[in-house]
Amino acid sequence: MVRNAARPRWGGRGADDGRTDLRRRSRAIAGTAVLALGVGLGACAPADDTPVLTWYTNPDAGGQAALAQQCTDAAGGAYRIEVSVLPREASAQREQLARRLAAADSSIDLMSLDPPFIPELANAGFLAPVPDDVAEQVSEGVAAGALQGASWGDELVTVPFWANTQLLWYKKSVAETAGLDPATTPVTWDQVMDAARDQDLTLGVQGIKAEAYTVWINALIESAGGHVVETPEAPADEVELGLESDAGREAARIISEIGQDRLGGAGLPTQDENASLSQFQGDSGSFMVNWPFVWPAMQAAVEDGTLDQAFLDDVGWAVYPQVVEGTDAAPPYGGINLGVGAYSEHVDEAYQAAACIVAPENQAAYFVSDGNPPASTVAYDDPEVQDTFPMADVIRQSLEQAAPRPQTPYYNEVSQGLQETWHPPVSVDPDSTPQESTDFITAVLRGERLL
Repeated sequence: MVRNAARPRWGGRGADDGRTDLRRRSRAIAGTAVLALGVGLGACAPADDTPVLTWYTNPDAGGQAALAQQCTDAAGGAYRIEVSVLPREASAQREQLARRLAAADSSIDLMSLDPPFIPELANAGFLAPVPDDVAEQVSEGVAAGALQGASWGDELVTVPFWANTQLLWYKKSVAETAGLDPATTPVTWDQVMDAARDQDLTLGVQGIKAEAYTVWINALIESAGGHVVETPEAPADEVELGLESDAGREAARIISEIGQDRLGGAGLPTQDENASLSQFQGDSGSFMVNWPFVWPAMQAAVEDGTLDQAFLDDVGWAVYPQVVEGTDAAPPYGGINLGVGAYSEHVDEAYQAAACIVAPENQAAYFVSDGNPPASTVAYDDPEVQDTFPMADVIRQSLEQAAPRPQTPYYNEVSQGLQETWHPPVSVDPDSTPQESTDFITAVLRGERLL
């Protein structure tokens, strides 16, 4: 059975961390929305024959409950959406949904799905096909990375909702000293590594033996023009990996150099997104790759008095570093897509509701209230989005270039296998690690070895 690896708690990848200021602004909205949902359903309940859609959501600041109420109101009695919140950990979310779908549970109408779950559920026939008219509607104006992450077998199998991507965050003063201007001219990993080395500073990267490390490895390989999995739809014993390639070796070189030259700091082997942010905020910080949650987290630290405004004024952002100079990077992609259960008794209504939930204006409002970036490129033009997230246009560009993690029903085996063979970063050898990881993961997929 495929088991999804544990992941950071915000952002399809991201973390449930210091998004304090967004939470301050959203708690009142979320609380009011949840209260309105409960009062509205009790005091103004529609007729008994109104289809009730259960939407299984990942935990957030209340924005999905607010959207459920909004789309219930807009439906005019065609359906009613009730929210059921899944566990916080991604692995527990996947386990609960997979078990119930395997039992043909008809109560699962809508699901908020982490992208790595999608191939497994689609391959097992647990997702209701997306109607052609809905697919056309929800694909319009959606970032390329988000569309790819919502698909399986070249077919849209879920509805793109919100998307996430990592940016390059940097101290303008450090970049200027290095003669770099990432905001106007793309930079490479070698350039940021040289800048950190020359100024005796550290890079904020995620070297922890966890999902965050898989995200980094995959982004480097994709940015170098390769793929971790070359045959995503193949049976387990026929899966071909792309690790033993120029792209795989280049990714290994970068990780090895950062580890061996201590450019990631002494805590690199246990460093996750939050630790990377803390390091970046310190005196040794220079550049960092991380999710957009870091912006409101840094703003909150300034408001709390734990970070100087001068630091925030020195922070810049740009698209993920290139591996090959002159070739666009393929930044990490994460987020949440909406799936409709194959055994739902209200498939048509569920897709109507999904189309309402992901309307560009709703995605924009959700970004502002909960901090989760839209899959819709149109939503980034919203004035409030632009005001709240001054890097909104860079996020949109990054999502157009972003590449999902390996899309395979055997994602857990691949992700865990990478972590086992590429960790710690200081042990990575471009001449041997790609081959060793290929041999190990292939043996696991064939049932010859255990994770």
